[in-house]
Amino acid sequence: METDMRGLNWATLGTGVIANQLEQALESRGRKLYAVANRTHDKAVAFAERYGIGKVYDDLNDVFDDSQVDVIYISTPHNTHIGFLRKALAAGKHVLCEKSITLNSDELDEAIALAEANHVVLAEAMTLYHMPIYKKLDELIGSGALGELKLLQVNFGSYKEYDMANRFFNRNLAGGAMLDIGVYALSFVRWFMSSKPDQILSQVKYAPTGVDEQSGILLTNPDGQMATVTLSLHAKQPKRGLAVFDKAYVQVTDYPRGERATITWVDDGRTETIEAGSTTDALAYEVADMETAIAGDPSVMHLDYTRDVMSMMTEIRRGQWNMTYPEEER
Repeated sequence: METDMRGLNWATLGTGVIANQLEQALESRGRKLYAVANRTHDKAVAFAERYGIGKVYDDLNDVFDDSQVDVIYISTPHNTHIGFLRKALAAGKHVLCEKSITLNSDELDEAIALAEANHVVLAEAMTLYHMPIYKKLDELIGSGALGELKLLQVNFGSYKEYDMANRFFNRNLAGGAMLDIGVYALSFVRWFMSSKPDQILSQVKYAPTGVDEQSGILLTNPDGQMATVTLSLHAKQPKRGLAVFDKAYVQVTDYPRGERATITWVDDGRTETIEAGSTTDALAYEVADMETAIAGDPSVMHLDYTRDVMSMMTEIRRGQWNMTYPEEER
């Protein structure tokens, strides 16, 4: 059945930075959020007043029971995601969930099964998969112009103050570099690799709270393509992704929401820059693809890549580092 996309009602669960960007993205498409849910009611009211949104729930759980809600965007801390996913998916709501979509692969598999059972779309809000620059690069790779992929090098480093109570370092809020920023780096790797890595080596430095502060990761897939990933929450690095092919290498800066790529050709050293899309429209691209998925083409949300990335993160964090969160120890 074809759905009128202009008739889809979106609700936000959470009122942080991403929720503001979501509302602005909808407004750029001539739309508005239908409703706002938040644990702190006053924040939900203030958010609704700021944007002129008509509906605020007294109890955030009421969003799941509202028959007028078609899609819920979850942007709460990621250790709360699975609880909200269970309720939303069981209620027959489509869900776009902020990264990391869950803590581990077990939770993600459960959520995917729930989505399938209730015939709704579940997706992770991974901006990288929806930026036009990556679709343009995909076409170039597919044409054979760059040759075969050999190597990937991906960095992501933030400098966060050493406040062990904030969410970045707080184990009770699923802190650590892997789930917060590593998910972007590994999504970049998975986008370019022809198959999921099956060999993974890693090293980690822990913050005083026991979460991962810094790490280095080596990955190889069955096709012999290799990647190195460097992450840190207490050392600033450029968000730089490098894809090395036979005939050229491609660099994307600020790759989570990239809008341009620089290609350096091996034969003569010349460079060219290609551009597509706009960083500021990242959420608008995501919304558009989510609505395309709901209309009948779920492949545009790349849940298969999300599943592969979550598998890698779970293997590294639990399998190699033996690092768990309280929710995983109950």
